[in-house]
Amino acid sequence: MAERVQQPPAKRLCCRPGYNPGCRQGQRAGGVLCGGAGSAPGGSGNGKTHNPESLLDIAARRVAEKWPFQRVEERFERIPEPVQRRIVYWSFPRSEKEICMYSSFNAGGEESGTSGDNNDETQLPFLRGVTLLEGGWVDNVLQVGFHLSGTVTDPATPSSPELVCNVSVSFDRCKITAVTCTCGNKDIFYCAHVVALSLYRVRKPEQVKLHLPISETLFQMSRDQLQKFVQYLISVHHTEVLPTAQKLADEILSQNSEINQVHGAPDPTAGASVDDENCWHLDEEQVQEQVKLFLSQGGYHGSGKQLNLLFSKVREMLKMRDSNGARMLTLITEQFMADPRLALWRQQGTTMTDKYRQLWDELGALWMCIVLNPHCKPEQKSSWLRQLRRWNSVDVCPWEDGNHGNELPNLTHSLPQGVHGNQELRPHRTVFTRAIEACDLHWQDRHLQHIIASDLYANYCYHDNQEGSLFDSHGWPLWHEHVPTACARVDALRSHGYPREALRLAIAVVNTLRRQQQRQLEHFRRHKKELLHKGHTSITNMEGWVGHPLDPIGTLFSTLTESGRAGDEGANTCLDLSDCSSVVSRAELQRMPMQRLLGDGESYVALAVETALIGLGQQRVMPDGLYAQEKVCRNEEQLLAKLQEVELDDSLVKIFRKQAVFLLEGLALKQNEVWLWERQSGEGHILKAPA
Repeated sequence: MAERVQQPPAKRLCCRPGYNPGCRQGQRAGGVLCGGAGSAPGGSGNGKTHNPESLLDIAARRVAEKWPFQRVEERFERIPEPVQRRIVYWSFPRSEKEICMYSSFNAGGEESGTSGDNNDETQLPFLRGVTLLEGGWVDNVLQVGFHLSGTVTDPATPSSPELVCNVSVSFDRCKITAVTCTCGNKDIFYCAHVVALSLYRVRKPEQVKLHLPISETLFQMSRDQLQKFVQYLISVHHTEVLPTAQKLADEILSQNSEINQVHGAPDPTAGASVDDENCWHLDEEQVQEQVKLFLSQGGYHGSGKQLNLLFSKVREMLKMRDSNGARMLTLITEQFMADPRLALWRQQGTTMTDKYRQLWDELGALWMCIVLNPHCKPEQKSSWLRQLRRWNSVDVCPWEDGNHGNELPNLTHSLPQGVHGNQELRPHRTVFTRAIEACDLHWQDRHLQHIIASDLYANYCYHDNQEGSLFDSHGWPLWHEHVPTACARVDALRSHGYPREALRLAIAVVNTLRRQQQRQLEHFRRHKKELLHKGHTSITNMEGWVGHPLDPIGTLFSTLTESGRAGDEGANTCLDLSDCSSVVSRAELQRMPMQRLLGDGESYVALAVETALIGLGQQRVMPDGLYAQEKVCRNEEQLLAKLQEVELDDSLVKIFRKQAVFLLEGLALKQNEVWLWERQSGEGHILKAPA
């Protein structure tokens, strides 16, 4: 993290209680501080798990999570000192997970930093911070209100002397909101010294001296005590603070100065204002600089790897429901749009490199996840929509189906493709077009809400299923929507930390695909002679699922195969979109096994395999553009590679045979023999059409 030595100015103005009835909203308006030392800093009681937590700690912990301290002051004229102490105590982050996320690329990641190539995990800022903490190199830890400070020593090495760093951390509502360190390191993430100090407070809270905000202490001083306090402060730090002290004194003595026009004074230890955004500290300037640096090194493999790690960090933030995920992606996108190579390539008619093009694809997919956040506020979505439209209108914005340069003509243009054949009339879609369109989507459909909310939805609402479109013949719910869009919803649920809900919707989508496939085959069988007479031998889809910009088949496959690992994380969090709880109680949702979503003898792996085969067997035209065509081939190879990793059993072999029959019957007149690769004991098998 690019730690700035100068602490950001405090936004809150604090004044003596009862000083002036005209004080601005949020200042203490009356009452005096209650005496008493308050509760000693530390955990609940003596640390024994069987001791009940005090009501004071329970209330203080909840307030510290949700309320800025200014709002507490507004609500209550008199706040006893013990209550203030416990609120301040519980306001510091209690989990190491977020600290780890902001001090390394991945939780237990592979890179030491955005600017380094050292793969030694011990060089990760988080792990280095843990080492410094466990080595006893953290000292002089002091908490004053919502401000934590201390010294962290880097021990001497053969190549460098010992370095003592002064570290300070500001926090609010269990989030670190500002950090400074004198080490001078510049990076996107927190340095090891910030990590060490933060972990000291998390792991050893009882060893940290805790004081109320400095303004509260000043309120208790007499005039003589205040004068002595200021003079001693200037005496100890006269070199640093004397010019500032004299300037402030001159302004205070001037009746018309700006400083005398407001009541109170800033206090950097008093916590956040009600108007402050509650989010973790993210150095925007360093994010922009690092992305700009990586883009300028476009010819190197390492730069693309680092950018992919940044995208992974965005997904990690989204999964933690951290608002900095969208903020960080915005900063990355701005630098991508400002890349001077875009205009150069457009002018020269040359194409992007394949790796660079894939980065743009991931950028567009991430924006789809952002705007499809189930809990996105309307005003936030409107802001993102304006932003996306602004980028979309830039001339050099990359197209979705390829580069601006000369493309290899699509060989299918020689065939009659209807509207698809007239490409000149189709407006070009950019990498942001789908995200812009997704801003019109919502999660308020009752059927969709029930699918997401309950594993038992198959037992409800049959009376609403008049046309047979809501459930299949087994009673499992279906979701009829543009397949890539439905899968984008699945990806959004996974990305925002709702794995159970994503799995439910994924299974509904797969059941819908299977039902559509079965109905198409039945239709072909019933009207076989009529279709053959008209020359129709199969259904050709103008939009293929494999190689699609939203990767619907890959999303379904990953969601199903990773359900075991993803199910534990987020299993205790239910997505509440409306009154879906009326279908089944929240407690029942937590207890019910996910296997209720499957039929007899089915497994998530079996569904994933069948989904991949349905996608690979889809009859589709080749997309326009060389890059899009190469992407289809690449995605097909990726799906085949994933299928090779699956250990076959009898149930999976049946699925291969079932899909082979669908392909053979559907293409009976296009070919009299279909070769379907099937891996079993490392050997391929050929399934031939019946004579």
